[in-house]
Amino acid sequence: MAVVAPRSEGARRSKHPGAGAAGPATSRLTPEERIAALTDGLHTILEKAVESPSHWQILLDASATLWRYSGGNVALLMMQMAQRGTDEPTLVAGFREWERHGRSVLKGEHALWVIAPRTARMQDFTLPDGTRQRIRAGENPPTGAVDDGKKTVITGWRGQAVFDVSQTQGTPLLVPRDVPASGVVAAELFDSLAEVAHKHGFEVHVDNAQYGLTSGYTDFAKHCVQVGAWLSPEERTAVLAHELGHVLLHGSDDAVGRLYGSSADHRGLAEVEAESIAYTVLRAHGIDRGPQSASYLAGWADAVIETENGASGRDAGGRLPVSRVEIAKSVLGRVTAATKGILEVTHPTGFGGKLPAVDAGPRLVQPVSYVGVGMPRPSVDGPSIAGPGL
Repeated sequence: MAVVAPRSEGARRSKHPGAGAAGPATSRLTPEERIAALTDGLHTILEKAVESPSHWQILLDASATLWRYSGGNVALLMMQMAQRGTDEPTLVAGFREWERHGRSVLKGEHALWVIAPRTARMQDFTLPDGTRQRIRAGENPPTGAVDDGKKTVITGWRGQAVFDVSQTQGTPLLVPRDVPASGVVAAELFDSLAEVAHKHGFEVHVDNAQYGLTSGYTDFAKHCVQVGAWLSPEERTAVLAHELGHVLLHGSDDAVGRLYGSSADHRGLAEVEAESIAYTVLRAHGIDRGPQSASYLAGWADAVIETENGASGRDAGGRLPVSRVEIAKSVLGRVTAATKGILEVTHPTGFGGKLPAVDAGPRLVQPVSYVGVGMPRPSVDGPSIAGPGL
């Protein structure tokens, strides 16, 4: 465990994607201008990520720390911290949420901005002619309509101000730190990953069967994942994490996954997506994938360009990404969403970038202790959606 304190003067300048990019004074923008500025910033980051596999890997590194945030918001947080010449973000929350945890934002600190959804409570109805209609909850329903229930829907997007823990002071915050994982830890993680596979209807088999030169294989027809019995515990865990990427993203019912290639083909962006998930999941658990991931991720830019060229030559559908940046945005969103789903089951150390919920009013009478605290419940006001389409 480590005590998080405000960052000292002279913090190193980060070399993140987007560092040095001219950013607007977002605190003086209108809500519409702020969203436009954040979207433009994300576009710039993704362009850099396509140009350089190392930039893509940096995004994955940050996502392993801030895995409770969407990929787009992770990228935006990295960009803004880099523009200020400070370290990468580690634990991010809104002004009031920090107060609930006994910490206050340091005088003179400027907010970081992320994109969060605007939501509204809506009510669905079936009209007498069989058509469906949705109105705001509380409004008068149509005559003769059957109430189909209420739901919260996204109605738009807004910029939300947040602050990194390095911008705050107050009650010491004990945060568990990652340590290099041992073979025993890797074996335990393997069991957790197998549980994820089972939740999605796939059985995991460890045996000596080998498909071509692969160490693992996903059979969608038989709903099973095969992992080589000849591998070490660390290698088995890495292979299973990779195959889980295929399970979550590359089924036959996923139009975007088909655009990127299938797990059976073991090619193109499908492989990059699967390995990006494996890399991020393992890194969140303190396991360094090393050269194995590097060989996959080195082909990132080429895979994006190849997919772009293939999509532009055929009818990919109106909602499918076809430009280079759209593809990068889609991949980042898919990878981080799948990673979050896995890590919510495997429970790595740390908070995933968001504070645990506090059952207290805005003023804390007693100091908050984090000794022995479990994984956090969903954050009260921390956004989890990066913006339209991501």
